[in-house]
Amino acid sequence: MNKVYILISILLWSISTAVFSQSAYSLDKMSVEKLDRGLIAMRQSEDSVSVSWRLSREDPDNVLFDLWVDGKCVIKNTKYTYLMLACDGTKEHRFEVQAHAGKSQKAIAKRLQKASYTLPANAPIGYLDIALNRPEDYWLDVNNSCSYSPNDCAVGDVDGDGQLELIVKWDPSNSHDNSHNGFTGNVYIDCYEITGPSGLKWRIDLGPNIRAGAHYTQFMVYDLDGDGKAEIVMKTADGTIDGEGNVIGDSTACWVNENGHIMDGPELLTVFGGETGRALYTTDYVPGRGAPGLWGDNRGNRSERYLAGVGYFGHEKDGKRLPSVVMCRGYYTRTALAAWDWDGSELKQRWFFDSYADGWQDYSGQGNHSLHVIDVDTDGFDEIIYGSCTIDHDGKGLYSTKLGHGDAMHVTCFMPDDDCLQVWQCHEVKGTGSTFRDARTGEIFFQIPFADDCGRCMAADIDPTNKGVEMWSICTDGIRNVKGEKIANPKRLSQNMGNWWDGDLLRELLDKTYITKYNWKTQKIELLTSFLGVTSNNSTKSVPCLQGDILGDWREEVLLRSNDNEHIYLFLTPYTTEYRFNCFLEDIPYRLGLVVENVGYNQPTQPGFYFGEGMKLSQRNRCK
Repeated sequence: MNKVYILISILLWSISTAVFSQSAYSLDKMSVEKLDRGLIAMRQSEDSVSVSWRLSREDPDNVLFDLWVDGKCVIKNTKYTYLMLACDGTKEHRFEVQAHAGKSQKAIAKRLQKASYTLPANAPIGYLDIALNRPEDYWLDVNNSCSYSPNDCAVGDVDGDGQLELIVKWDPSNSHDNSHNGFTGNVYIDCYEITGPSGLKWRIDLGPNIRAGAHYTQFMVYDLDGDGKAEIVMKTADGTIDGEGNVIGDSTACWVNENGHIMDGPELLTVFGGETGRALYTTDYVPGRGAPGLWGDNRGNRSERYLAGVGYFGHEKDGKRLPSVVMCRGYYTRTALAAWDWDGSELKQRWFFDSYADGWQDYSGQGNHSLHVIDVDTDGFDEIIYGSCTIDHDGKGLYSTKLGHGDAMHVTCFMPDDDCLQVWQCHEVKGTGSTFRDARTGEIFFQIPFADDCGRCMAADIDPTNKGVEMWSICTDGIRNVKGEKIANPKRLSQNMGNWWDGDLLRELLDKTYITKYNWKTQKIELLTSFLGVTSNNSTKSVPCLQGDILGDWREEVLLRSNDNEHIYLFLTPYTTEYRFNCFLEDIPYRLGLVVENVGYNQPTQPGFYFGEGMKLSQRNRCK
């Protein structure tokens, strides 16, 4: 490379850094991920490359960066964590970032001092190509087969090197909703490097006794024992084969009934090692099925509705607070949750909540197709917002609004001058519509009634002229502010996913395979980015495999499956930004939201603090 020059425009330095954690979390006492710099380079045109990396809460306030390309220092002492360079994309280039802080007395962590990334010659423009090993077609009998497509994904550092790996669920073409009869192919869970050597690391075959569909397999990927390596926890059964080829339970058992449902046989819960996919520990799945009629019907619809999450509920080891995994069953009628602690060798049940137990009847029928884990009462422990009710960190009910089941909800601080958390939720119960409430007490601030099922809703700061986060749903007849007042009614406003993409403080909207932006001046929706050669997932839900802050600076990446189902493309923003923030992954509520993005009906992540126009920019890390 003969020339390297900065293509970014001269920008005012608006902010050095910003807080990325809710104040209730004391991170020095918690077991959290130890990520590296997350350096990534990507071709953005024939002759330009973007280079981006993480800013960490462990960095000194005055941290600066030097950028090296092919052994030559081309940028010195930059505050930015995203740069655009002129580059010959037909050649391989090695990028290195060196962090330093002058005479600062605070040392930069060794894993954050240096980072390198090699961009291959003729790399794709605009995305990172993650090649997959697609399973062969599955034959149910001599006349019926199914093919596979990559579906929901999760990320975790499975080998402790500071880099995130990608966990992929393969969905057969004959997967079924619980309410439908029919036989399905097996579900597979794979592990792949994102930026390292390509290729399949391991594969788990969940076997014939785990049905395929959106509500069955919720896979939790997180470091549960504090050893620096993520585990995978999920429901298993007779015939599950781990990543080393070991069979769990009875390999010959088949519990599938004449309608394709699985309503009998052992239900198991397994912890898999993230590095090898080996089954480390298996126990009975709790909440167990019992008599299916106790969940609302006898055909396996309501009894086979599962949710899951990860949270900090009080598990400690060597003075560090460890996360627990919570496995759930039911939300239309009976609701039950069990929290589990993993100590590296044994899975122990922490608590069990059952809405059919004395005193908790108001919690029946209040669940969503998703959940949110966050500390709502600032006691340093997480609660589980389970739709219209919330379960305290000790497994007791905190409150129930008794407003019933819904599909979607969003939990964050909606106002820049208020650290309290609120919940925006839409409900399937006819007449209930959408509600905005206090996350701690359940107090309803306002409600927009609707005569029918209100299936989708969204919350994001998209209008800088209105203070706070805006919210809308299919039944609100426009955008509402925190007082419930309608401020605009644009056409074709997506209620699907949010994504910080273009570099300002406002959030963009992700739906299907494109990103749009709300123009508050014209009150119209404008196309910002259209992703080519890819397809969204889950039918009418039209969601990505995953979206969130995974690599590079604080902006969010989008992962979508290729049209031929042989790849996942990871798209990074092509936009420069005048802001630098700690990576969103260091905000505990945001990180736990990314963990549960594969649960039920995928929901976008939200941070545990207000992020948007008017946010507090004076402090760098309130979490310290």
